[in-house]
Amino acid sequence: MSITTSPLVIGHRGASGYRPEHTRAAYELAFTLGADAVEPDIVATRDGVLVLRHENEISGTTNVADHPEFADRHTSKIIDGTVLTGWFTEDFTWAELSTLRARERLPGLRTSNVAFNDREPILRLSELWEIVDQHSATQRRPLQVVAEIKHASYFESIGLPLDELFAREVSGWATADNLIIEAFEQSVLHRIRDRGVPGKLLFLLEASGAPADLVARFGAYARNYAEHLTPEGLAQLAGEVDGISVDKRMLMVKDLAGNLTGTNDLVARVHAAGLLAFCWTLRAENRFLPKNLRRSKQPEQFGDWLAEFRMIMDSGLDGVFTDQPDLAVTARG
Repeated sequence: MSITTSPLVIGHRGASGYRPEHTRAAYELAFTLGADAVEPDIVATRDGVLVLRHENEISGTTNVADHPEFADRHTSKIIDGTVLTGWFTEDFTWAELSTLRARERLPGLRTSNVAFNDREPILRLSELWEIVDQHSATQRRPLQVVAEIKHASYFESIGLPLDELFAREVSGWATADNLIIEAFEQSVLHRIRDRGVPGKLLFLLEASGAPADLVARFGAYARNYAEHLTPEGLAQLAGEVDGISVDKRMLMVKDLAGNLTGTNDLVARVHAAGLLAFCWTLRAENRFLPKNLRRSKQPEQFGDWLAEFRMIMDSGLDGVFTDQPDLAVTARG
Protein backbone atom coordinates (compact mmCIF):
# COMPACT_ATOMS: atom_id res chain seq x y z
CA MET A 1 0.00 0.00 0.00
CA SER A 2 1.61 3.29 -1.06
CA ILE A 3 0.95 6.87 -2.09
CA THR A 4 2.33 8.75 -5.07
CA THR A 5 4.49 11.29 -3.23
CA SER A 6 6.14 10.18 -0.02
CA PRO A 7 5.70 11.54 2.45
CA LEU A 8 2.53 13.31 1.38
CA VAL A 9 2.64 16.93 2.59
CA ILE A 10 -0.77 17.84 3.99
CA GLY A 11 -1.67 21.44 4.79
CA HIS A 12 -3.08 21.19 8.31
CA ARG A 13 -6.34 23.16 8.12
CA GLY A 14 -4.71 24.81 5.12
CA ALA A 15 -1.52 26.82 5.57
CA SER A 16 -2.57 27.61 9.14
CA GLY A 17 0.90 28.84 10.09
CA TYR A 18 0.38 31.81 7.77
CA ARG A 19 -3.38 32.47 7.64
CA PRO A 20 -6.32 31.84 10.00
CA GLU A 21 -7.11 28.15 9.75
CA HIS A 22 -9.91 26.75 7.59
CA THR A 23 -10.24 29.91 5.51
CA ARG A 24 -10.18 30.06 1.74
CA ALA A 25 -6.91 32.00 1.96
CA ALA A 26 -5.35 29.26 4.12
CA TYR A 27 -6.35 26.46 1.75
CA GLU A 28 -5.34 28.29 -1.40
CA LEU A 29 -2.00 29.30 0.09
CA ALA A 30 -1.32 25.69 1.13
CA PHE A 31 -1.56 24.53 -2.47
CA THR A 32 0.45 27.51 -3.71
CA LEU A 33 3.21 26.56 -1.25
CA GLY A 34 3.36 23.01 -2.60
CA ALA A 35 1.03 20.98 -0.39
CA ASP A 36 -0.17 17.72 -1.93
CA ALA A 37 -3.34 17.76 0.14
CA VAL A 38 -5.23 19.82 2.71
CA GLU A 39 -6.99 18.73 5.88
CA PRO A 40 -10.40 20.15 6.79
CA ASP A 41 -12.02 19.49 10.16
CA ILE A 42 -15.70 18.81 9.56
CA VAL A 43 -18.63 19.67 11.85
CA ALA A 44 -22.32 20.32 11.20
CA THR A 45 -24.85 23.11 11.52
CA ARG A 46 -28.33 22.69 12.96
CA ASP A 47 -29.75 22.28 9.46
CA GLY A 48 -27.18 19.66 8.44
CA VAL A 49 -24.70 21.74 6.45
CA LEU A 50 -21.10 20.56 6.85
CA VAL A 51 -18.72 23.39 7.69
CA LEU A 52 -14.99 23.64 8.28
CA ARG A 53 -13.98 24.46 11.86
CA HIS A 54 -11.39 23.01 14.23
CA GLU A 55 -14.18 22.24 16.69
CA ASN A 56 -17.91 22.69 16.87
CA GLU A 57 -17.22 25.26 19.62
CA ILE A 58 -16.35 28.44 17.68
CA SER A 59 -15.71 31.23 20.17
CA GLY A 60 -11.95 31.10 19.55
CA THR A 61 -12.05 30.91 15.77
CA THR A 62 -14.81 33.36 14.81
CA ASN A 63 -16.20 36.76 15.80
CA VAL A 64 -19.40 35.22 17.16
CA ALA A 65 -18.96 36.99 20.52
CA ASP A 66 -19.28 40.32 18.70
CA HIS A 67 -22.77 39.45 17.45
CA PRO A 68 -25.32 40.49 20.10
CA GLU A 69 -28.08 38.70 18.20
CA PHE A 70 -26.38 35.40 19.11
CA ALA A 71 -25.69 36.15 22.77
CA ASP A 72 -28.44 33.78 23.89
CA ARG A 73 -26.71 30.87 22.11
CA HIS A 74 -23.80 30.97 24.59
CA THR A 75 -23.94 27.74 26.57
CA SER A 76 -22.02 24.83 28.08
CA LYS A 77 -22.01 21.27 26.74
CA ILE A 78 -20.24 17.97 27.32
CA ILE A 79 -18.42 16.95 24.14
CA ASP A 80 -16.66 13.58 24.24
CA GLY A 81 -16.49 13.74 28.02
CA THR A 82 -15.17 17.31 28.22
CA VAL A 83 -17.19 20.31 29.41
CA LEU A 84 -16.94 23.17 26.91
CA THR A 85 -18.45 26.64 27.13
CA GLY A 86 -19.08 28.91 24.18
CA TRP A 87 -21.00 28.91 20.92
CA PHE A 88 -21.54 25.69 18.95
CA THR A 89 -22.12 25.19 15.24
CA GLU A 90 -25.03 22.83 15.82
CA ASP A 91 -26.98 25.67 17.45
CA PHE A 92 -26.87 27.77 14.26
CA THR A 93 -28.36 27.39 10.82
CA TRP A 94 -26.00 27.79 7.90
CA ALA A 95 -27.63 31.12 7.07
CA GLU A 96 -26.73 32.35 10.56
CA LEU A 97 -23.20 30.94 10.56
CA SER A 98 -22.51 32.53 7.19
CA THR A 99 -22.74 35.96 8.81
CA LEU A 100 -19.71 35.23 11.03
CA ARG A 101 -16.08 35.84 10.12
CA ALA A 102 -13.02 33.71 10.85
CA ARG A 103 -10.28 34.60 13.32
CA GLU A 104 -6.82 33.30 14.19
CA ARG A 105 -7.03 30.51 16.78
CA LEU A 106 -3.57 31.23 18.28
CA PRO A 107 -3.41 35.05 18.30
CA GLY A 108 -0.71 35.23 20.96
CA LEU A 109 1.60 32.98 18.99
CA ARG A 110 0.79 33.85 15.38
CA THR A 111 0.41 37.60 15.68
CA SER A 112 0.87 38.22 11.96
CA ASN A 113 -2.20 36.09 11.25
CA VAL A 114 -4.34 38.41 13.35
CA ALA A 115 -4.12 40.97 10.53
CA PHE A 116 -6.39 38.64 8.53
CA ASN A 117 -9.08 38.41 11.22
CA ASP A 118 -12.69 39.11 10.24
CA ARG A 119 -11.93 39.14 6.51
CA GLU A 120 -13.35 35.79 5.51
CA PRO A 121 -16.54 33.82 6.20
CA ILE A 122 -16.74 30.26 7.43
CA LEU A 123 -16.38 27.78 4.57
CA ARG A 124 -18.75 24.97 3.73
CA LEU A 125 -17.20 21.64 2.81
CA SER A 126 -18.68 21.92 -0.68
CA GLU A 127 -16.61 25.07 -1.26
CA LEU A 128 -13.41 23.17 -0.54
CA TRP A 129 -14.06 20.80 -3.44
CA GLU A 130 -14.11 23.85 -5.72
CA ILE A 131 -10.79 25.11 -4.35
CA VAL A 132 -9.13 21.72 -4.83
CA ASP A 133 -10.43 21.34 -8.38
CA GLN A 134 -9.33 24.84 -9.32
CA HIS A 135 -5.78 24.38 -8.01
CA SER A 136 -5.48 20.90 -9.48
CA ALA A 137 -6.27 22.40 -12.87
CA THR A 138 -4.03 25.45 -12.62
CA GLN A 139 -1.07 23.56 -11.14
CA ARG A 140 -1.60 20.53 -13.39
CA ARG A 141 -1.09 18.02 -10.59
CA PRO A 142 -3.46 15.81 -8.62
CA LEU A 143 -4.42 17.27 -5.26
CA GLN A 144 -6.16 15.57 -2.37
CA VAL A 145 -8.33 16.19 0.67
CA VAL A 146 -7.74 14.46 4.00
CA ALA A 147 -11.11 14.99 5.68
CA GLU A 148 -11.33 14.71 9.45
CA ILE A 149 -14.76 13.83 10.84
CA LYS A 150 -15.06 15.48 14.25
CA HIS A 151 -17.09 14.24 17.25
CA ALA A 152 -19.17 11.77 15.26
CA SER A 153 -20.72 10.04 18.28
CA TYR A 154 -21.79 13.37 19.75
CA PHE A 155 -23.34 14.59 16.51
CA GLU A 156 -25.10 11.25 16.06
CA SER A 157 -26.60 11.66 19.53
CA ILE A 158 -28.24 14.97 18.56
CA GLY A 159 -29.63 13.72 15.27
CA LEU A 160 -26.86 14.89 12.93
CA PRO A 161 -25.25 11.70 11.53
CA LEU A 162 -21.99 12.92 10.02
CA ASP A 163 -21.51 9.74 8.00
CA GLU A 164 -24.78 10.31 6.16
CA LEU A 165 -24.17 14.03 5.67
CA PHE A 166 -20.60 13.45 4.49
CA ALA A 167 -21.55 10.69 2.05
CA ARG A 168 -24.14 12.97 0.51
CA GLU A 169 -21.69 15.87 0.30
CA VAL A 170 -18.89 13.97 -1.45
CA SER A 171 -21.14 12.16 -3.91
CA GLY A 172 -19.98 12.92 -7.43
CA TRP A 173 -16.67 14.45 -6.32
CA ALA A 174 -14.74 11.85 -4.33
CA THR A 175 -12.61 9.18 -5.96
CA ALA A 176 -10.22 6.57 -4.63
CA ASP A 177 -7.35 8.93 -5.53
CA ASN A 178 -8.45 12.32 -4.23
CA LEU A 179 -9.91 11.53 -0.81
CA ILE A 180 -8.63 10.23 2.53
CA ILE A 181 -11.03 10.14 5.48
CA GLU A 182 -9.83 10.22 9.09
CA ALA A 183 -11.35 10.21 12.55
CA PHE A 184 -10.55 9.38 16.16
CA GLU A 185 -13.60 7.08 16.07
CA GLN A 186 -13.41 4.00 13.86
CA SER A 187 -17.15 3.47 13.88
CA VAL A 188 -17.84 6.54 11.74
CA LEU A 189 -15.14 5.49 9.28
CA HIS A 190 -16.80 2.11 8.86
CA ARG A 191 -20.22 3.69 8.36
CA ILE A 192 -18.81 6.01 5.71
CA ARG A 193 -17.23 3.10 3.86
CA ASP A 194 -20.48 1.14 4.14
CA ARG A 195 -22.19 4.04 2.37
CA GLY A 196 -19.93 3.46 -0.64
CA VAL A 197 -17.70 6.50 -0.24
CA PRO A 198 -14.36 5.88 -2.00
CA GLY A 199 -10.98 6.77 -0.55
CA LYS A 200 -8.60 5.51 2.13
CA LEU A 201 -9.51 5.39 5.81
CA LEU A 202 -7.13 6.65 8.52
CA PHE A 203 -7.65 5.97 12.22
CA LEU A 204 -6.34 8.81 14.38
CA LEU A 205 -4.66 7.87 17.66
CA GLU A 206 -3.81 10.00 20.67
CA ALA A 207 -0.85 9.38 22.95
CA SER A 208 -3.25 8.57 25.82
CA GLY A 209 -6.89 7.85 26.47
CA ALA A 210 -9.41 5.88 24.42
CA PRO A 211 -11.67 6.56 21.41
CA ALA A 212 -14.89 8.36 22.30
CA ASP A 213 -17.09 5.85 20.49
CA LEU A 214 -15.58 2.94 22.40
CA VAL A 215 -15.89 4.78 25.71
CA ALA A 216 -19.55 5.49 24.94
CA ARG A 217 -20.12 1.80 24.27
CA PHE A 218 -17.87 0.06 26.80
CA GLY A 219 -17.08 2.68 29.44
CA ALA A 220 -14.03 1.83 31.55
CA TYR A 221 -13.58 -1.38 29.55
CA ALA A 222 -13.01 0.45 26.26
CA ARG A 223 -9.84 -0.50 24.43
CA ASN A 224 -7.44 2.44 24.69
CA TYR A 225 -5.22 3.90 21.98
CA ALA A 226 -2.09 2.14 23.26
CA GLU A 227 -3.77 -1.25 22.88
CA HIS A 228 -4.42 -0.49 19.21
CA LEU A 229 -0.65 -0.19 18.69
CA THR A 230 0.30 -3.61 20.03
CA PRO A 231 1.12 -6.29 17.42
CA GLU A 232 -2.34 -7.75 17.93
CA GLY A 233 -3.97 -4.33 17.73
CA LEU A 234 -2.17 -3.38 14.52
CA ALA A 235 -3.05 -6.73 12.95
CA GLN A 236 -6.71 -6.11 13.71
CA LEU A 237 -6.55 -2.56 12.37
CA ALA A 238 -5.10 -3.85 9.11
CA GLY A 239 -8.41 -5.56 8.44
CA GLU A 240 -10.45 -2.48 9.31
CA VAL A 241 -8.68 0.65 7.97
CA ASP A 242 -5.99 1.60 5.47
CA GLY A 243 -3.68 3.41 7.85
CA ILE A 244 -3.21 5.29 11.09
CA SER A 245 -2.15 8.80 12.00
CA VAL A 246 -0.46 9.61 15.31
CA ASP A 247 0.80 12.57 17.31
CA LYS A 248 4.40 13.17 16.20
CA ARG A 249 5.51 12.85 19.82
CA MET A 250 4.58 9.17 19.64
CA LEU A 251 7.44 8.73 17.16
CA MET A 252 10.06 10.66 19.09
CA VAL A 253 12.91 9.38 21.25
CA LYS A 254 14.05 11.99 23.77
CA ASP A 255 16.67 12.04 26.51
CA LEU A 256 15.89 12.92 30.12
CA ALA A 257 16.40 16.62 29.40
CA GLY A 258 13.74 16.60 26.68
CA ASN A 259 16.14 16.70 23.75
CA LEU A 260 15.14 14.90 20.56
CA THR A 261 17.65 12.15 19.81
CA GLY A 262 15.86 10.08 17.17
CA THR A 263 12.70 8.18 16.30
CA ASN A 264 11.39 4.80 17.39
CA ASP A 265 10.21 1.80 15.38
CA LEU A 266 6.50 2.63 15.32
CA VAL A 267 6.39 3.45 11.59
CA ALA A 268 8.22 0.22 10.76
CA ARG A 269 5.76 -1.77 12.86
CA VAL A 270 2.79 -0.05 11.22
CA HIS A 271 4.16 -0.80 7.76
CA ALA A 272 4.90 -4.39 8.72
CA ALA A 273 1.20 -4.75 9.56
CA GLY A 274 0.31 -3.55 6.04
CA LEU A 275 -0.89 -0.10 7.10
CA LEU A 276 -0.06 3.44 6.00
CA ALA A 277 1.59 5.67 8.64
CA PHE A 278 0.91 9.40 9.01
CA CYS A 279 1.72 11.87 11.79
CA TRP A 280 0.60 15.28 13.04
CA THR A 281 1.58 18.12 13.34
CA LEU A 282 4.86 19.57 12.04
CA ARG A 283 5.16 23.21 13.16
CA ALA A 284 8.14 25.52 12.92
CA GLU A 285 7.68 27.65 16.03
CA ASN A 286 9.87 27.11 19.09
CA ARG A 287 6.77 26.37 21.17
CA PHE A 288 6.18 23.16 19.23
CA LEU A 289 9.78 21.95 18.93
CA PRO A 290 11.83 19.72 21.26
CA LYS A 291 14.06 21.54 23.72
CA ASN A 292 17.32 21.13 21.79
CA LEU A 293 15.80 22.46 18.57
CA ARG A 294 14.50 25.73 19.97
CA ARG A 295 16.57 28.70 18.86
CA SER A 296 15.40 31.35 21.33
CA LYS A 297 13.16 31.83 24.33
CA GLN A 298 10.51 33.42 22.14
CA PRO A 299 7.82 30.76 21.55
CA GLU A 300 6.56 32.38 18.35
CA GLN A 301 9.93 32.46 16.59
CA PHE A 302 11.02 29.64 14.30
CA GLY A 303 13.51 27.17 15.70
CA ASP A 304 15.47 24.43 13.96
CA TRP A 305 12.36 23.10 12.28
CA LEU A 306 14.40 21.53 9.48
CA ALA A 307 16.15 19.12 11.86
CA GLU A 308 12.86 17.97 13.37
CA PHE A 309 10.99 17.74 10.08
CA ARG A 310 13.74 15.68 8.46
CA MET A 311 14.15 13.36 11.42
CA ILE A 312 10.40 12.70 11.50
CA MET A 313 10.24 12.16 7.74
CA ASP A 314 13.24 9.85 7.80
CA SER A 315 11.21 7.41 9.89
CA GLY A 316 9.51 6.39 6.65
CA LEU A 317 6.14 8.07 7.06
CA ASP A 318 3.64 8.08 4.22
CA GLY A 319 2.22 11.47 5.12
CA VAL A 320 2.79 14.44 7.43
CA PHE A 321 0.42 17.16 8.53
CA THR A 322 1.99 20.60 8.76
CA ASP A 323 1.01 24.20 9.46
CA GLN A 324 3.79 25.42 7.13
CA PRO A 325 3.57 23.35 3.92
CA ASP A 326 6.45 25.12 2.19
CA LEU A 327 8.83 24.11 4.98
CA ALA A 328 7.71 20.50 4.87
CA VAL A 329 8.21 20.44 1.08
CA THR A 330 11.73 21.81 1.64
CA ALA A 331 12.48 19.18 4.27
CA ARG A 332 11.18 16.41 2.03
CA GLY A 333 13.30 17.63 -0.87
